[in-house]
Amino acid sequence: MEYTPYTLLVDIGLISALLLIGKLIRAYTRPVQSLLIPSSITAGILGLIFGPAVLGWLPFSDQLGTYSTILIAVVFGAMPYSMEFSGRVLKGARAMWSFSTGMYVLQWGAAVLFGLIVLSFLFDTPDWFGLMLPVGWVGGFGTAAAIGGSLEDSGQEAAMTLGFTSATIGTLVAIIGGIIMAKWGAKTGRTAQIGDTSELPEELRTGLISIIGQRPAIGHATSSPSSLEPLALHVAVVGMTTIGAYGLQQGVAALFPEVSIPLFALAFVVGMAGRGILEITNGKKYVDQDTVSAVSGSATDFLVAFGVASIVPAIVADYAIPLIILMVFGFVYCFIIFRFVSPAMFGEQWIERGIFGWGWSTASVATAIALLKIVDPKMKSKTLEEFGVAYVGYSPFEIGMTIAAPLLIIAGFTWPYAIVVTLGGIAVFVLAFILGWTKNGDEDDEGEEAEAEESAGGSHASGLPDKPTG
Repeated sequence: MEYTPYTLLVDIGLISALLLIGKLIRAYTRPVQSLLIPSSITAGILGLIFGPAVLGWLPFSDQLGTYSTILIAVVFGAMPYSMEFSGRVLKGARAMWSFSTGMYVLQWGAAVLFGLIVLSFLFDTPDWFGLMLPVGWVGGFGTAAAIGGSLEDSGQEAAMTLGFTSATIGTLVAIIGGIIMAKWGAKTGRTAQIGDTSELPEELRTGLISIIGQRPAIGHATSSPSSLEPLALHVAVVGMTTIGAYGLQQGVAALFPEVSIPLFALAFVVGMAGRGILEITNGKKYVDQDTVSAVSGSATDFLVAFGVASIVPAIVADYAIPLIILMVFGFVYCFIIFRFVSPAMFGEQWIERGIFGWGWSTASVATAIALLKIVDPKMKSKTLEEFGVAYVGYSPFEIGMTIAAPLLIIAGFTWPYAIVVTLGGIAVFVLAFILGWTKNGDEDDEGEEAEAEESAGGSHASGLPDKPTG
């Protein structure tokens, strides 16, 4: 069937309707609330079931995967305009930085190494197959789109489907496993809170903010509507960045046909250049970070819905057994990090940080925060404050890994990549203990802080943005 602008309209209209249905299901269905399933995942699953791949009731085009590739470029293009660049150090969150970076890097390396040593030997899977675990779990849907698209461009047609399948499974593992761990923590006295999603605030369970006074603003107007609507201004900035990246990609391909650079990577580079220009010209104050984040978040929701809906069941079936084994390996890895590494890194008060780490090592920071609120609803553990500071030093690893991994693997450096990254992840953990960057090494200071806080009348909670590619 010929692809026309009206085909695009149909695709966007259908996925929008499914997003709204997913929102209603989350708002009024208790089981979905208990599992904290995002509306975008529900929409994607409905699109997969009722779309051409299964029942064929919804007339989606065959371009759903392409939308995911474009939308992840939008997310990465928006990222530089909404990122905080500050001189904060990691002194107050060394343990969290070590834990986050070590866990993240080691998952990438260990999974690829497991794929090369075990799955490739038993099932003759491609060298990149092990990458599908971190792509979907610690990476998330955004990373699945980014790296899946890069691998697809190099001829690996199964990568996008397997990446989104991995991310979907990871989200379910995160939520179900996290709730079980929260209940175990409460039952064994490791946390004073009740591990039950019924204790969560209504807006977190239903996804609806019913009290008007508690509705946060999604941004601030920096442009007069008589000239240009503020939202249109920010969409234009992100849109110009994305199309600039596409033009650069086409230019590089024309000059060097053998070179293939992912669109999302170039979008980040162009975005950094755009931010630099705004800084020089004093135009940065007219680009609101919250509004750009809202644009990026909206693109992510559509990205997830389109991505899940574009899964090809036949490809999943072809790789079913090695994929299941890889997911089991991921579960074991994340459980070991939760049950053994977390206590060693964070000392006696490890359960809140451990459950938070479980959530985003299997799905996303948003899922991690939801699970954290089960065991720490008043945010007394300061887990988010620590992660917020640690993220400043951790984010380069996250962005760098997403960009470098597909390039190195496509270039044929899979074995060196797997070995170096695995050793790098181990090294971060080892150095943390050697240098004393653990909560066990800071217990005296932590006790003094707790006493000072208690005398001052308690603590307060703070939030932070979700990770850019999950």
